[in-house]
Amino acid sequence: MLRPVSNPPNPWHTTEVEWIGEPPADELKVYETRAKAILAKNESPDVGFRWSLNPYRGCQHACAYCYARPSHQYLDFGAGTDFDRKIVVRMNAPEALRAHFEKKSWSGEIIAFSGNTDCYQPLEAHYRLTRRCLEACLEYRNPVGIITKSALIRRDLDVIGELAALGLASAAVSIPFHDPETCRKVEPGAPSPATRLETIRALADAGVRVTLAMAPIIPGLNDSDMAPLLEKAAAAGATRAFCLPVRLASEVLPVFSERMQAAFPDRWKKIENAILEMRDGKMNDPRFGHRQTGSSNRWKATE
Repeated sequence: MLRPVSNPPNPWHTTEVEWIGEPPADELKVYETRAKAILAKNESPDVGFRWSLNPYRGCQHACAYCYARPSHQYLDFGAGTDFDRKIVVRMNAPEALRAHFEKKSWSGEIIAFSGNTDCYQPLEAHYRLTRRCLEACLEYRNPVGIITKSALIRRDLDVIGELAALGLASAAVSIPFHDPETCRKVEPGAPSPATRLETIRALADAGVRVTLAMAPIIPGLNDSDMAPLLEKAAAAGATRAFCLPVRLASEVLPVFSERMQAAFPDRWKKIENAILEMRDGKMNDPRFGHRQTGSSNRWKATE
């Protein structure tokens, strides 16, 4: 059951404001709930983890391309602005995680934080659910892999660093764009590329193995950003990198198309044609073994 919060917490009024940046213009609605279970089991052969943890549903980063948008419809919300503005907070995430760890069937497999939506989106500054879940992982010596766009992860370097010292933690920082203006148009609620590069450095300095996630690559828009991002991320301390093509499944496509046309009216047809070329004449290919890669010469040049 979702309980709407009459006066949602404003994380920009907290001591973590320096990690978050400017607040989004959209009105935020927060719904608190209690999850029956907090770990989601992945059955996709394209994804490199079996278990993921998401304390929040919906995401204030509001990325136009987010593949998680259709999941918001399971809550009777929309995949467009509802996904950006109506955020569900799973209040008992740390307790549910500890209960899972106590099961005799649990074998201590790695848990991916942010398998669906960013576990360090702005509301985490107030709720601290991700931090408390990481503290549970440290207590039970359970390995974690974190992926985020947010500099708020720096707040938890003490816990993540301790996990890393035990060989139990790694992190990937998502930076698809080198140009801050392009980033702001496509990822309006996320930190700037420069801030994320600083986050890579902070994680590396804390002894955390860091990967640069150049995802998604939108051909015709940011494929030329790969070289400068690789260079700067390596200088900041990243030791690995990967890229993934944009995925425009079901309800993601109309949201993406609308926002891209508004943001890049002169470039949209070039971007659309480049995606069609990458996907053999389609805007999306949902097949396992195909959705995480492309077929065009442009895409092969990124591999």
